[in-house]
Order: sequence, then C-alpha cells, then structure tokens
Amino acid sequence: MTSAPPSPPVGRFAPSPTGPLHLGSLVAALGSWLFARSKGGRWLVRMEDLDAPRVIPGAADDILRTLERFGLTWDGEVLFQSRRMDLYAASLERLRAAGRAFPCACSRSEVASAASAPGPGGASEGAIYSGTCRDETRGRSPRAWRFRVKPGVVRFEDQVFGEVAEDVARRVGDFVLKRADGPFAYQLAVVVDDGELGVTTIVRGADLLDSSARQIQLRGALGLRQPNHAHLPVVVGPDGRKAGKRDGAIPLERLDGEAVRETLRSALAALGQDAPDGEPGEILEEARRTFDPNRIPRGPLSLSALSG
Repeated sequence: MTSAPPSPPVGRFAPSPTGPLHLGSLVAALGSWLFARSKGGRWLVRMEDLDAPRVIPGAADDILRTLERFGLTWDGEVLFQSRRMDLYAASLERLRAAGRAFPCACSRSEVASAASAPGPGGASEGAIYSGTCRDETRGRSPRAWRFRVKPGVVRFEDQVFGEVAEDVARRVGDFVLKRADGPFAYQLAVVVDDGELGVTTIVRGADLLDSSARQIQLRGALGLRQPNHAHLPVVVGPDGRKAGKRDGAIPLERLDGEAVRETLRSALAALGQDAPDGEPGEILEEARRTFDPNRIPRGPLSLSALSG
C-alpha cells in the first residue's frame, strides 16, 4: 500500500505595519513565497500590529499594494493580530491552567538587576530572568505573565542554517507572554497564529532565529504542530545593523516599471537564486520553478550591494 503524498506547505509573511516595505522585507517576503509556491503550497499574509503606538495609519495598505506590484499575491484574507485578542487570551488561560504560565510582579529594573548579579561561578549570568516569581509574587500585584520554561536543550533543523541548538532556560529564562499594562507578547501571538492557520513552514529573517527555540517550547505546551524553519539572510546597512528607513533606501512603494523588475531580480540574487528577465509575474514563475533552498546564503547581505 502506497502512502499518501505530503500535503502542500502553508507559508506566511508577517510584516509590522510601522512603515513602508523596504528591501530587507522584500527579501523575506520573496523567500517565504518561494518556499510555499515552489511546492504548490499556500502563502498567507498577516499584519503584526499588536504594538499600537508604533503602527502607522495606512501602512498596511501600502505594504499590500507593494506586494501586489512585485507580483507577490497571497491566499485568503489578510489577518490582523489586533483583531485576534480573544485567541491569545484563551491560549494564555490554557497555559495558566496547565501550570505553564505564572504571574510575575518584577519590574523591568528588578529583572535587570537580578540578571546582572554574579552567578555561582562569580561571573555575570547576563540578561536572564532569575525566576523570582516562579512560585509566588509575595503579595505584590502582577506586572506580567511569564512562560514557565523547561530545562534542557531545544534542537531543530533549519533549512538554511542546519542544526540549531539552544538551552532556553539558561539563555533566556521564563519569558513574558503578556504585560499587565500592554499587549500580548510577540512570542505568544506568533505561535497561536501559526498554529491556528496551519502554517507548516516558517520563513523569516535570521534576526529572529533566536526566537525559534522559545516558540518550539511554547507550541509544545499548547499541543500545536511543530513547523519547519528556514531563516533567511538579513539585509544590513553601512553600520552593520538590519537595514531600515534610516539607511535612506527608496521605499519600494515608490518604484514602478523597470525599477520594480530590477529590485525583484536583486532580491532573488540575494537569496542565491537565478534572476531571469521579464515582467514580475514571469520572473516569479521562473524563480518558483527553479527554486533551490540550498543556494540561500547564511551571511548578512549588504544593502549597498543589493541596491547599487
């Protein structure tokens, strides 16, 4: 008896609507699109707009128009995290009931002070939550809900970086799921969204690689399927930091015609893929057909080299 063929993958692109799409975001969007479409899968778009003070009115529409201009069309409706609070609240309650989430009364300064205290060997332990409120808040009002991290090394295979291993308890400690006076944390919202949407392949920038082990533990606690991972090279500016508006790059929303085609080819080249000529739809179709994840580089990409 032959086994059933694997289901087509489900990928997603999840920008924050805090400004126009830039070249680094285009590389991430294109990479996630290729991982999904090259295997006949679905590609979703989600707006990560939980940090309301940073959201710029109209930015989400600008991002969507830019994606369409580059031929990156998506399946289904665009989801907004700000409209999914009930899902996050229900997941937090499940974690609390299972003993995997606990209230924490520590202020940020208290956490920083405890984290910088000398460890057993006399050296600083770094910015790691010390577990002060793991058992009780000592009568103080909670400032946040934290995830109770399990000890041990989390290992997973990244389709670009290979095997990744991290001891979350030693490197991060119990991390925040929600602050009393703020939104749900990125880690919780992303895990809930990807699980509820059936995302099978998480493709994003390598600057988020260190979130993966935390999210793997969180998915396990919520009984969610563990997806595949692929972390793409980050586009950096002259200062070596992740490129953004401060680097003076022309917003992609202002490009048209040949500039769109050249930028799309530059993004493909950044991912180590062939960059054929043609209109955006023709370029993407050929890239989809010939996509090879093994050609994606691991190191950071220079903004000047890509845009010049």
